[in-house]
Amino acid sequence: MDIQEIEREVASLIEGIILTRVDDDALLIESGLIDSLSAVDVALAVERRFGCKIPPTEIDLHLESVKVLAAYIAEHSRS
Repeated sequence: MDIQEIEREVASLIEGIILTRVDDDALLIESGLIDSLSAVDVALAVERRFGCKIPPTEIDLHLESVKVLAAYIAEHSRS
């Protein structure tokens, strides 16, 4: 799976949780699109879908944007 496919899947996953369209570069937490509860939902969904766990202390780092999260998944995914 290439990075563009991961970005599309991550955007779709996040949009399904927050019920809002997100751009790949949108600042998810900083802009308020994702709050602490939805961040946990996203982290759990990423683990289920891609098989990579986001350490709780690093959630805010990796959920900066769709692109940042997709890059993390590409490095740590088992699928």
